[in-house]
Amino acid sequence: MLRNDPLANPEPLIRRVYSFVAYRLGDGPDAEDVTNDTFERALRYRESYDRRKGEPITWLLGIARRCIDDALSNRLPFAEAPEIEAPGHEEDSLRKLELNRALAALAEKDRELLALRYGADLSARQIAEILEQKTNAVEVALHRALDRLRRQLERRDEPNPGAEPLPKGVRI
Repeated sequence: MLRNDPLANPEPLIRRVYSFVAYRLGDGPDAEDVTNDTFERALRYRESYDRRKGEPITWLLGIARRCIDDALSNRLPFAEAPEIEAPGHEEDSLRKLELNRALAALAEKDRELLALRYGADLSARQIAEILEQKTNAVEVALHRALDRLRRQLERRDEPNPGAEPLPKGVRI
């Protein structure tokens, strides 16, 4: 066993990697497969982990990003964003569908930043390590990505200017 084994306490790492992957691919079997592939690769290459270059989670998410790229390149094109399973409340389900559609409208770079921040619950400093960027640049990029996401979500609330008006008394 390695002295500085990055996988010494795998359970919290598995949850964070799965959350990141599910944020990118949707909850379910695809996310489970990619999480499994990530940890298989991590086990195979655990000797390459260098604690001086970052925490185990940043190392694992770097592996997960490559596994996600592999999965996406093998996936058939789809028209909409992957759906995150809702816990059964209709309002929560609608919000998650709205969020998925808004995320799908963003650029790949923005989706990845948001997945690293909110899916994997990483700080800007940790994301900067993974992306090999300066922390300030990541903070600015996250701010802009969130702004673009907010604008996408606000567009859903605006009426469609080209749509036919509804007859009197009809509500949606």
